[in-house]
Amino acid sequence: MELKNRMQYRTKPDTLSALRAKQVRGTVPVTTRLRLPTLTSLRFFAAFHVLMFHSFVMQGLGWAPAWLRQFASIGYVAVSMFFVLSGFVLTYTYSGIDIKIGSFWRARLARLYPVYLLSLLITGPFFFYAVLRTQDPYLGHFKSHLTSTAILVITMLQAWSPLAALGWNGPAWAVSVEIFFYLVFPFLLVRLARSSNNTLAGVAISGWAVIIALDVVYAVLQPDHVQPSSDTDFLFWLSLVKFHPVMRLPEFIIGVACGLWFRRGGVSPKLATRMVLAGTAATLLLAAFSQYIPYPVLHTGLFAPAFGAIIYGLALRPRWASFLEWRWLVLFGESSYCFYLLHAMIVGMVLYAGLQAMSKPTLLRWIGGAMTAMIVGLLAYRFVEEPARRWLRGKPRAALTAS
Repeated sequence: MELKNRMQYRTKPDTLSALRAKQVRGTVPVTTRLRLPTLTSLRFFAAFHVLMFHSFVMQGLGWAPAWLRQFASIGYVAVSMFFVLSGFVLTYTYSGIDIKIGSFWRARLARLYPVYLLSLLITGPFFFYAVLRTQDPYLGHFKSHLTSTAILVITMLQAWSPLAALGWNGPAWAVSVEIFFYLVFPFLLVRLARSSNNTLAGVAISGWAVIIALDVVYAVLQPDHVQPSSDTDFLFWLSLVKFHPVMRLPEFIIGVACGLWFRRGGVSPKLATRMVLAGTAATLLLAAFSQYIPYPVLHTGLFAPAFGAIIYGLALRPRWASFLEWRWLVLFGESSYCFYLLHAMIVGMVLYAGLQAMSKPTLLRWIGGAMTAMIVGLLAYRFVEEPARRWLRGKPRAALTAS
């Protein structure tokens, strides 16, 4: 099996279109999937952008030039990349298959919960000590609602209660949202798979437009009576806009729509580079002017169409993107979930371990923190995520070659 996977990584870029042609002729089962290592590597870059954001928030990028700090300051938008990518990969993997809902949910939970639980065990002592022993006003809400917050986090429901979303292990709020996506995906796929390409486009665009409109309404009305920013996490209405699973669903739907177009061969591989360039240009342009865009709009969904274009283009595997299939880069992508859940605490500890008050972390400390988080992510993937997933899932479905 390992040799087979390595051979798939070396598949030529035009193999996907050839596979589609064979499926149309009936010579290859519709359940056959080729791996998409370019998208696996993309997960690592998205997770690393989140790390840069948390480094910025921890004031660990004082050494960095202004343009890099600007880019890091919006690293939270990379979570949108995860949501779009999740919709795309799930659709690519399961479209055309009679999904057994119970087995699907079990497989998804086996994928997420072991490392999720590990992250809670590691971060728990620090969180509870900080809440119970310090007078930090930032933690005041958690101190008043400690039991309910703990229950919500353990059951992966914290995103449904906006003020609890960042409790215990802050980055885990995205997993709470992802679980909701997994719950609705089998039903969503059945419904959208019957739609024409034009209808898919209409659903994706209208859903995205509604969310952006709600973001704008919040920015105009300011129901929390505070100017929102990345430092204002414990505002009820702002947290609802940022973290609630229903608010993030259109990003996932964009990924599902792109996955269905991809499976249908909706875009020629010749346009792959143009799609990646267009999506990247839009992303960089929004990043450059981010200080002029209302924070709620910037945070929730604005980048999703650009990310969809990048994901679709890279899934077509243009030849120049072959560096994304480098073995170690793919491995870092595979371990990106562990890296994402554990990085914030690790980076913070390395940045400030042993520093005296008012001291600022250096470039070397930041590099050390980032590398430590990457190594811990790899170890957690190798010794926790993969063994636990195999044990909980049992024997995988032999017909599929993508995950």
